[in-house]
Amino acid sequence: MKAGLFTLAALSAVAVAQPAHNHRHRHAKKDVAYVTDVEYVTATAQGPVVYVDANGNPISTSYPAEAAPTVAAAAYSAPAPVAPAPSPETSAYVAPSSAAAPPPPAYTAPAASSAPAYSAPASSSSAAPPATSSEASSTGHGITYSPYKGDGNCKSADEVTKDFGGINGYGIVRIYGTDCNQVPNVLSAATAKGMKVFAGIYNINNVAAEAQLIIDAAKSNWGAIDTVSVGNEGVNSGQYTVDQVAGAVSSAKSILSGAGYSGPVVTVDTFVAIIANPGLCNVGDYVAANCHAFFDSSKTADEAGAFVLSQVQRVSAACGGKKTVITESGWPSAGSANGAAIPSPGNQQAAVSSIKSAFSSNIFLFTAYNDYWKKDNAGTFGAEHHYGILGDCPSG
Repeated sequence: MKAGLFTLAALSAVAVAQPAHNHRHRHAKKDVAYVTDVEYVTATAQGPVVYVDANGNPISTSYPAEAAPTVAAAAYSAPAPVAPAPSPETSAYVAPSSAAAPPPPAYTAPAASSAPAYSAPASSSSAAPPATSSEASSTGHGITYSPYKGDGNCKSADEVTKDFGGINGYGIVRIYGTDCNQVPNVLSAATAKGMKVFAGIYNINNVAAEAQLIIDAAKSNWGAIDTVSVGNEGVNSGQYTVDQVAGAVSSAKSILSGAGYSGPVVTVDTFVAIIANPGLCNVGDYVAANCHAFFDSSKTADEAGAFVLSQVQRVSAACGGKKTVITESGWPSAGSANGAAIPSPGNQQAAVSSIKSAFSSNIFLFTAYNDYWKKDNAGTFGAEHHYGILGDCPSG
């Protein structure tokens, strides 16, 4: 790739999947290649291909029916994950095998010690969060949680409470949707432990109904809700356009504010999609991105924090310095190796420690417990069940 562009045909031959961590109501992610270097290249089976230069600036766009343009910079396109139901989800970034192309020099992320732990800058004036919001930055490290049993069925309120008995040292918990009565169940369990909730409206085509479920669960106690997200990787998956997501966020914000909520409303997408689609920068009150070092085959567990930090800096730069929060980042304890990225209990601990050292706030660790209801695919390295930082759920 040093001398020019990879063609779409060559990238298709790589066929490296970018797996979804199987959130409910999603389809599995489609093929994506992610190469870490000063230049990046990604291809998807469907959707437009956006070509950017080495600094991430868009150059041109082509579609599947068009031949890729000839330019001197690296080709780049936002990945297109798609989701099997049932499953909540996490994003992943899969590096291509070494045979996919002439191997570029490995990208070296800045050492975590080269800068103080990251705390996102104040939001830009273009989209400042409401002053009354608690903001994710005030709660330290966050963690994600999904209220599903191993067979995919919903957990009861008592089972959710039992799970939260094992979650300590986190100021905020992120959930993805409103099914399984999860908003009231998680709010009750989280607030009992002094935690706030990052709530989610998963289906952007059902904003009014899902927003009402959040309103009903909050019962005007909006201090317990840190943020509300609308959609998860909708642009990255190719399911929605930036304009569609923006409309859904605007609608949700209007409904929620009418019920007394004055906190941030955002959309979550992958760091890759946000850089490739800078219109996403202006959609929410801050920028919310998913980023996993494990899916870069050149990164070891102890480099996870520096890698994620470097991607936050890229996203923030692409978004004019706007506050950026990483809404998912983790490492599996079991599965197959992805190059230098090796799953193991020790490496999971090393990665989590590295991430926590690099970030004093504005980071959500993925995820609280192992999720046995998820399904692996060719691009997940047999690791989908094993991202639980705290091991297996106390509730089973």
